Amino acid sequence: MAVVLLTTALVIVVALLAAAGAGKLARIDGATYAATLTRAATAFAAVITLAASVTAALAALLT
Repeated sequence: MAVVLLTTALVIVVALLAAAGAGKLARIDGATYAATLTRAATAFAAVITLAASVTAALAALLT
């Protein structure tokens, strides 16, 4: 149970870092705050979706 919680926390931290990086790069590029939030949210969702896909693939292989 502890491994699941630790892994979940790690994935969320990585997703937040990716979103923050995407937002910072968008602001450096001159995007508006609305566009920056959209890009950050897209990056966050992409990382979470990728983690879910990898989890599903590994679960299928290991069972």
